[in-house]
Amino acid sequence: MSEQTRRERGVEKIKDVYAGDVQVPGEGFAFSDVMLEQLFAEIWTRDTLSMRDKRILLLGIIAEKGEKETFKIQIKASLKRGEMNADEARELLLFIAQYSGYPRAAAMLAPMEAAIAEVASEQSHETS
Repeated sequence: MSEQTRRERGVEKIKDVYAGDVQVPGEGFAFSDVMLEQLFAEIWTRDTLSMRDKRILLLGIIAEKGEKETFKIQIKASLKRGEMNADEARELLLFIAQYSGYPRAAAMLAPMEAAIAEVASEQSHETS
């Protein structure tokens, strides 16, 4: 596969993974080029794990690392893509708390609830 084809595949996949909420990085910056051509074009497109499985795994890793903003972005994308609903997201965080600790998980609570509220607001505007 050519570099351009890999990039195009990566661009398509990053838009899908983040439900259109993340701006695709411009071409020519080594970090983002590698990210698009490897992570999104090669890893996220694999079919062995479902998108939901990948997202849940990623959310656990992100929560353990204490990355609140990234957690919010991932939860919001998951909700928008229908990979989980608000109750499942809350249950996931409760489960994460058992392994990563309550202080770490509690820090994810406000960003998660903000993402849930944002998606609910967006969906209510779409239906009205």
